[in-house]
Amino acid sequence: MSKKLMRAAAAAMSAGALLTFTACSSGTSGTTAPGGSGTQATDCAAYEQYGDLSGKTISVYTSIASDSEAQPHIDSFKPFEECTGAKVDYEGSREFENQLPVRVQAGNAPDLAYFPQPGLLQSIVTSYPDAVVKVGADAEANVDKYYNEAWKMYGTVDGTYYGIPIGANAKSFVWYSPKMFSDAGYEVPKTWQELMDLTAKIAADNTDGTTKPWCAGFESGGATGWPATDWVEDMMLRVGTPEQYDQWVGHEIPFNDPTVIKAIDQAGSILKNEAYVNGGLGGVSTIATTPFTDAGFPILDGTCYMHRMASFYQANWQEAQADVSVAEDGDVWAFALPAETADSVPMLVGGEFAMAFRDAPEVAALQAYLTSPEWSNAKAIATPNGGWLSANTELDPANLAKPIDKLSYELITAEGAVVRFDGSDLMPSAVGAGSFWKEMTDWVALNKSTQDVANAIEASWPA
Repeated sequence: MSKKLMRAAAAAMSAGALLTFTACSSGTSGTTAPGGSGTQATDCAAYEQYGDLSGKTISVYTSIASDSEAQPHIDSFKPFEECTGAKVDYEGSREFENQLPVRVQAGNAPDLAYFPQPGLLQSIVTSYPDAVVKVGADAEANVDKYYNEAWKMYGTVDGTYYGIPIGANAKSFVWYSPKMFSDAGYEVPKTWQELMDLTAKIAADNTDGTTKPWCAGFESGGATGWPATDWVEDMMLRVGTPEQYDQWVGHEIPFNDPTVIKAIDQAGSILKNEAYVNGGLGGVSTIATTPFTDAGFPILDGTCYMHRMASFYQANWQEAQADVSVAEDGDVWAFALPAETADSVPMLVGGEFAMAFRDAPEVAALQAYLTSPEWSNAKAIATPNGGWLSANTELDPANLAKPIDKLSYELITAEGAVVRFDGSDLMPSAVGAGSFWKEMTDWVALNKSTQDVANAIEASWPA
């Protein structure tokens, strides 16, 4: 199972809302918006490009199986179905990663599959090259027009474009309490040096032995250690260049390269400093045994000031306290993890990709729809409880339900933004979901040295 699925299983996810669509008439379909009343006309003009697909069915297979997450996806297909006449047959399975290769090998592949991370997509392409279909021209044109070029890069295998971006999430965030900052006279840092100065200031101002600048947790059952990999990936984007990040992920430079050592040590400047962690929870070693789901909660009781975690963590706050307000002026909020300068803050991202297994006009049409502004906006509207966004630059942020989703969208679609996908999800599973997790856990639990950790991970890389 990917990190994405493990995280999703642990976090409280948004509830879906049901959209009811009536049949298309002359260029329009009727729509009842979530929470609305009456029927609104939906313009079918944008769907004319897909042609008349009456009687056609496109099967979609995903790992998104819970009703609360699946229903918004199902609802987002409604305009396409009503305006083209096609039917989308959605199937979500918690056994997706195990069953998809079985189905492909048996000749029973879905028309379109959603991949929770690009590493599995690349593996399927490599293992079953004759079963996969490259992205259609219309969908590719949409991606070129509406997405940061990094999203196309992660769906490309050996120079051929196979996987379109679906959902996205931003990871380079630091959660904090605006009230605690205001009461203490602290300002949100804009550079890495300002962040470290603030960290030192908080430590100096709080000498009770319990309250610390940072709190963190790496425990996640069989996936224990994955939050540490996000820390290292974020540091790689801050101590090195985007090109070096790509080389590291692709093993064009070794895992124990000096740049990687520097990145891990930069994470260690916070995570292995007893004066800086683990607020409300203990010392450095407790990071290894603190569940990632709970690691930010000391912010709510005032014993921790900052917690580095992705945008999806917004759902966890309500798990701790039902009435927690997640907003710029709320109980908790987040700022972008600073870089060396304030000019450009690189963003670590995660997301899903979709690949086709049948070469047919209706499948290509659905791919094109999924890369269009129409779909991104329909999906956002169909997710009224938030927790989802697209990297499509024509998504209207007003359609995103949660403030943190809007902030995430702003950061990952900013002009000139440096966006890189979760590195461990791109690495061979023996590393990305194996030695990288284990060694980084030992790094905090056993105080294993950075050099020994990096050497061990490098030695584990498949030949």
